[in-house]
Amino acid sequence: MSSIDLRRLGLRPGEVRSEHLDVELDPFLLGGQRYEAHPETIPVDVEITQATSTTVFDLRLHAKLAGPCMRCLGYAEVEVDATAREFYDPAAPPADVLRSDYVVDDRFEVGAWARDAIGLALPEQILCRRDCAGLCPVCGKDLNAEPHEHTERNADPRWAPLEELRDRL
Repeated sequence: MSSIDLRRLGLRPGEVRSEHLDVELDPFLLGGQRYEAHPETIPVDVEITQATSTTVFDLRLHAKLAGPCMRCLGYAEVEVDATAREFYDPAAPPADVLRSDYVVDDRFEVGAWARDAIGLALPEQILCRRDCAGLCPVCGKDLNAEPHEHTERNADPRWAPLEELRDRL
């Protein structure tokens, strides 16, 4: 994970510094499936502004993740543009909003922040295409490649007691 040494920056109130880092991302596990960044190392831009007692961090990045489609299990790719802002006041209580969890021992953990920002920017479902038909619930075939319907349906035996009850009423 990439980090910035805040002591090395030595910012005074009102100063702004821009940092460009290459951050290596570990694969994401979503719904038991693995999604990898391509390329593994992504460029991250961080702007650091020193206010009177608080440091403000702004993040911008663009990442591309690839893995299985969540409907048909084919190849899917998603591009993510993420922006985020964090505040850090060393005098703030530990659970305060001005106390960033990404600052540890005067080092700002950009890699962990970038990973979390990507995770929050991901869509609910990663699909091979917006209109992906998915897999057939009966036979498991890919409905994108072979659209079909099953006309005969075998009733699930677990519903038999309810069928009997319906017939009696």
